[in-house]
Amino acid sequence: LRLAESGGGSVQAGASLRLACTVSGTTSDYSAIGWFRQVSGKDHEGIVCISSSGDTPYYPDAVKGRFTISRDNAKNVVYLQMANLTPEDTAVYYCAADPLRTVDYMCDNVFADWWGRGTQVTVAS
Repeated sequence: LRLAESGGGSVQAGASLRLACTVSGTTSDYSAIGWFRQVSGKDHEGIVCISSSGDTPYYPDAVKGRFTISRDNAKNVVYLQMANLTPEDTAVYYCAADPLRTVDYMCDNVFADWWGRGTQVTVAS
């Protein structure tokens, strides 16, 4: 399974941005998919994960309330809508998917078999 992120860039604080993850396969190829990020000098952290069959996303605490996941299964694209961005959101954002893990395991443990290359998001104050 191949994943490709797009939509990153440089924005001002308070702005919104939508990232896209284009998946080479379909929802039958993975059990969970999600968004992660890595702030420079820090570990990866899970932002939100969702199962291939469900509609209820799982949000670890990091950005709860500001970031929203959605998907277009017909296009095999998963989106991350980010609102009210702050400089602390500056990071490389990754899309990842896994064939077996649950959404909470994947997001809490930052564990997935397949990863995209990431897209940089920079938020200026």
